[in-house]
Amino acid sequence: MNQEAEDRGLAEVVLERLENERLPRAIDLKDKVDAGARLDDMDIAFLERVFADTQDLKPMVERHPEYHALAARLMELYEHITAKALENEKAG
Repeated sequence: MNQEAEDRGLAEVVLERLENERLPRAIDLKDKVDAGARLDDMDIAFLERVFADTQDLKPMVERHPEYHALAARLMELYEHITAKALENEKAG
């Protein structure tokens, strides 16, 4: 299988997971930290998995400029969550 076909298959799986699992959970976490709550161990484990997966997907995203804007928006979302969570921890 060539790289393009592998990337296409991987992108399909990643986008489905993003739509059905990752994005809804990230929005819930954003709402949680925006309300002043702290992240629990499960929330932190979720974010750790997301960041590990991000590193694994980085080469594919770099090969496909059509995913750059989406990846940047997602990283902004996760960065907001972590920054606000740290703020909440310090205030708490």
